Amino acid sequence: MSWWDTDDDDEDDDAFGYDEADVRVRPNPRGSRPRTKVRPEHADAVTGTVLGVDRGRYSVLLDDGLDTEREVTAARARELRRKSVVTGDHVDLVGDVSGEPGTLARIVRIGERSTLLRRSADDTDEVERVIVANADQMLIVIAAADPEPRTRLVDRYLVAAYDAGIEPLVCITKTDLADPGTFLENFAGLDLPVFRSAPDHIPLDEITAALVGHRTVFVGHSGVGKSTLVNALVPGADRATGDVNAVTGRGRHTSSSTVSLRVESPDGHGWVIDTPGVRSFGLGHVKPDSILAAFSDLAVVAERCPRGCTHLPDAPDCAIVEAVEAGELGPTGRARLDSLQRLLATFAPAPGTAAD
Repeated sequence: MSWWDTDDDDEDDDAFGYDEADVRVRPNPRGSRPRTKVRPEHADAVTGTVLGVDRGRYSVLLDDGLDTEREVTAARARELRRKSVVTGDHVDLVGDVSGEPGTLARIVRIGERSTLLRRSADDTDEVERVIVANADQMLIVIAAADPEPRTRLVDRYLVAAYDAGIEPLVCITKTDLADPGTFLENFAGLDLPVFRSAPDHIPLDEITAALVGHRTVFVGHSGVGKSTLVNALVPGADRATGDVNAVTGRGRHTSSSTVSLRVESPDGHGWVIDTPGVRSFGLGHVKPDSILAAFSDLAVVAERCPRGCTHLPDAPDCAIVEAVEAGELGPTGRARLDSLQRLLATFAPAPGTAAD
């Protein structure tokens, strides 16, 4: 019988001196274990909330349901290397979750996000940067002077907040240097809660009451006093503070990372999510349809606009333009419309191209 005989006659095989040791198996070039797409279920994982991120290490707060909390340091699992984990994320961890010094847990899952605050480098940049997840409020911190308040930057914060489904609030600092009344008139139609603060009078009780039961992300231009406000609300926070550059008039960057801090109150607690100060806030990720929602007073008037109205200066029969010209929107109507049109123009298609 030939050597290629496939029957079960072992005597024929033995006659040629072949056995199982003669079978050649190609080794796995990636290691001894074959690669599989089947991932462990991690049924023993525990859930926590990311408080901060520092050079690839995540500070996660765990609550075991027994009125005890502990902070754990964790790394991101290999299977999550293509997914971002940000402050505010609800995550599942395995490994050493004791929180003892020198221990390291592993993040294996990211929970569903209720909100996601993002920004881009500029309005043409399609790459977005995630700032925080699961915040439900945004406190926009502005200085009445030194540095001068910027209406356009506040408009951008509002657009980002409404686009993310986050409720905005405003705190204007350094009111001892200038009266913020005129500046705040630009936002009179939005019905924004506003807190006025000065070095000798920070309305801590009022702001704290608004933070209880919420996760509030603090945003603001560099040098407006955001870190000073955080330190007053959260004793022991020790967020770095700085002065405005006397030459450029711009604030110096102090906070370099995003971190969650607990705010305590007799009525409960909330979370402050402090972010680094910025001098620009790109909206490359925002759809033009979301911009009008940041100007709720103008959005009401826009319901009378013809279908497909761009609300730009050359838009025919635009109800907003007509209302401003008729004086229906008060003395700040023109400024509000100008802010809206500037933002809409950024996303308008170039001449000769079709809109998306």
